[in-house]
Parts: sequence; C-alpha cells; structure tokens
Amino acid sequence: MSTTFDGLDLSPAPGAAPRGRRVLRHAAVEATLMVRNGEQLILALVIPFGLLIAGLLFGERVGLDQTVFPASVLGLALWSTTFTSLAITTGFERRYGVLERLVATPLTRGDLVTGKALASGSVALGQVIVLTIAAFALGWRPEPAPAQIPIAIAAGLLAATTFACFALALAGRLRAEATLGLANLIYLVVAVAGGLVIPVAAYPAWAQPAVGLLPSAALGETLRALASGLVDPFPLVVLAAWLAASLVIARKAFRWTS
Repeated sequence: MSTTFDGLDLSPAPGAAPRGRRVLRHAAVEATLMVRNGEQLILALVIPFGLLIAGLLFGERVGLDQTVFPASVLGLALWSTTFTSLAITTGFERRYGVLERLVATPLTRGDLVTGKALASGSVALGQVIVLTIAAFALGWRPEPAPAQIPIAIAAGLLAATTFACFALALAGRLRAEATLGLANLIYLVVAVAGGLVIPVAAYPAWAQPAVGLLPSAALGETLRALASGLVDPFPLVVLAAWLAASLVIARKAFRWTS
C-alpha cells in the first residue's frame, strides 16, 4: 500500500539496514554498555589509573623504572578490556540468551563478532589515549625509536585479537559465574606473573624463557621497548603464533547458547 502526505512518500519499506551500518550500530551499543558498567570501568580505568599515579609519584622509592612502567600499565589496560571485560560480558550474554536472540535479528554471527571486536578495540584505544595523556601530565617522558612505533601498533593489534579469542573461548564454554571468577583470577595472574607489568628480566633466570613466550609478555616487552628507545621485532613472531592458535581455539570452543 502506498501512502502520500503533502508530497511525502510514507509507503512501508521493510528491510534490514546495510551490513556496515548494522555492525557499526551494534559496536556503538556494545561500547556504550561496556563504559557504563561499573565493574568494567574499574578494570578499564580505575586500576590502571591507580597504578599509574602510584608508580609515577612513588615508584622511585621501590626501584620502579619511571620510563617503562607507564608503558606496562598501558599493556595492562589493553589486557583488561580485550580479555577480562569481554569474557565476563559475553559469558552473561550467553547465560541470559542475549546472543541467541541477537542472532535472530538481521545481525549475523559474523556481524556480532565484528561488532564486539570493534567495541572492545574502540574502548581499548580510548583507554590508551586517556592513560597516555595522564602519564604525560604526571611527568612521563618516553624516548621512542621511530622504527619501534609500527612494531608497537602491530603488537597491540595482534595481542588484542589474541586476548579477545581466548576471552570468547572461555566465555563460550563455562557458566557465566565460572567465567566471572576465572577471568578475574587470570587477569591477576597474568598481571603479576605473565610479563605484562613486570619486565621479563626481573623474573628468575630459569623462568624467563617461558615467560618471554607468553603473549602478555610479548605485548609488555614491546611497549617497554617503545618507551625506552629500543627496537625489538621478535615479540611480533610470538604474538603471530599465539594469534593463529587462539583463532583455532576460539572457533572450536565458542558456543552461542548455554
């Protein structure tokens, strides 16, 4: 049926929006929900901010390197959003049937995954920008080598994707409550023992080879190299290998329904 009013065509025009628009709108909703969640904000900003302020104001008293420590905090912020927050959010979405209902909309499974990736990436980028500005305001003065900048960007993308794959694998197999507890535990273990915040060289000599091959350590070492003016492309090899493995694991482990 066609309806016109003062020259306007008010005919019904059912149909899904173009895929790009669907994905972007879904990503915007996901990002909004993430930043409105109090627990996610604690992981994303409060804890990194606290560490950043404490490290730059009082870190010299306990021997913290004022040049590389803020870079480690940036790695921690990326880890918190792309792994812990994503795992917890997705786990509860599975429990309450949100994912199952979204698949019934024009959003395909690929659209949902892409939207989540864009949302996590945009929040992580916002974190990095905010924390970097705060670090400069507190007196951080890194000395990056130009050649390390593209390496650090590539490492950030590879690490974020790897962490997200492991987050989806965790959330896709466990109950929401188990995902919540285990994701927070893994967050703490990796922050302390995964080479993310603490440089690999600070670990016992016998543990350094194993720690250095972790994706968290590869990200941390890359960011610390950037801050101190070094050039080290080897972590990209480590991260590329972990990304390939994590993609396979996530593909096999993730389930849309509980």
